[in-house]
Amino acid sequence: MKSFLPRSMLAASTFALFGAVCQPAVAQVIKVDGSSTVYPITEAVAEEFQKFNRGLKVTVGVSGTGGGFKRFCRNETDISDASRPITRSEMDACKAAGVEYFELPVAFDALTVVINPRNTWLKQATVAELKKLWEPAAQGKVMRWNQVNPTWPDQPVKLFGAGSESGTFDYFTEAIVGKSKSSRSDFTASEDDNVLVQGVAGDVNALGYFGYAYYAENRNKLKALPIVEKDGKQAVLPSEGTVINGTYQPLARPIFIYVNAKSLGKPEVKKFVDFYLVNAAKMSKEVKYVPLPADAYKTAAAHLTQGKKGTVFGGKNEVGITIAELLKREASQ
Repeated sequence: MKSFLPRSMLAASTFALFGAVCQPAVAQVIKVDGSSTVYPITEAVAEEFQKFNRGLKVTVGVSGTGGGFKRFCRNETDISDASRPITRSEMDACKAAGVEYFELPVAFDALTVVINPRNTWLKQATVAELKKLWEPAAQGKVMRWNQVNPTWPDQPVKLFGAGSESGTFDYFTEAIVGKSKSSRSDFTASEDDNVLVQGVAGDVNALGYFGYAYYAENRNKLKALPIVEKDGKQAVLPSEGTVINGTYQPLARPIFIYVNAKSLGKPEVKKFVDFYLVNAAKMSKEVKYVPLPADAYKTAAAHLTQGKKGTVFGGKNEVGITIAELLKREASQ
């Protein structure tokens, strides 16, 4: 299995010669942490960046969106990967610490519900069925598939999902249950999506959810579950096409990097962020996310140049926003 592992963290220290004396140089480090969903893009960009910028090191952590924002708002990192917009409480924490930031959308994700390939009876699921499976009231009660839908078998349910620090957890619960962080807790939770992949791949009665990139890398071990739109017209599979045309709802979402405005004053951070925006479309596609239109990255670069800091989401995690709606909002900032 191809796994998204932080290879950039293994880079050796850089040394430099100054005149006749050989001294160890202090590596210029760009610190990134946050979402495991955004990690594959940022790590891919970081690897390319380091190839062309010897002496600059990018470290990419995976603390989850919430964990990443905690560090970011303590001035511990330069960039925070986020699979949802910054929340009001996180905005307040950053403000209290004097941290200003730029919000830069980098791609769209199709949050994917997956089942085991040996599961031959689950053909699709509605939002209502997923809610019945995941809502807090299901804890300790909805333990078998036929309790959700009587046409499903009398078999035990095994659930795998994002950890509580994950932006994916926040988004999924809001989109499916109707309230962020509102979920049963008797399931296998992890900030490491590879743990969830292995869990679903190992149990015919398993169901889980995570970012599309982790499904795409493990198609031989997993099966994506078509989700019936809220209007009940059709069951839709996650794909680049269904994200672009707006039919994969409510689980399509923008994903972001947040850049500390003070850090952007450091030449190495500015260089990395500029490189990121130039290469985000290519790298997003490479790791199986949906790139934004070229104008979106140009708009993000213009926001940096013009000093347009802050968020266009007002501290709310909005469900169902399309690429077209995102671009309109970003352009009006």
